[in-house]
Amino acid sequence: MTMTLGMITCDTTGPLPLANWWAEQVGGEVADPFEGTFVLVSGGPVMLAFQKVDDPTEGKNRFHLDLTASDLDAEVDRLLGAGAGLVGRRGDEDFRWVTLTDPDGNQFCVAEQGEAEAFAS
Repeated sequence: MTMTLGMITCDTTGPLPLANWWAEQVGGEVADPFEGTFVLVSGGPVMLAFQKVDDPTEGKNRFHLDLTASDLDAEVDRLLGAGAGLVGRRGDEDFRWVTLTDPDGNQFCVAEQGEAEAFAS
């Protein structure tokens, strides 16, 4: 038996605004087949879903997205301008990444594409 990743789902009190924000960031498209209760973003690096809940889990999310960019500094500046929050710049001269939050406070990381590929090998 083989499993594959179907999508990454995020609980939120506002699925459509958060899905729209993420779609803009990853170049994806929003689909709202369930009238705002479960919104999908396709066309990015992986299918994302945003599920309406009355009371999302408080505190740091246990799963987060690790994204790569060809120009880390430019991408971080773009994300901050789009409403992301800065948690911290991390790493050293061999490998660096930036931890950010989306408009709902969910943390995600962005690393330089070439550095991330070298680190993973």
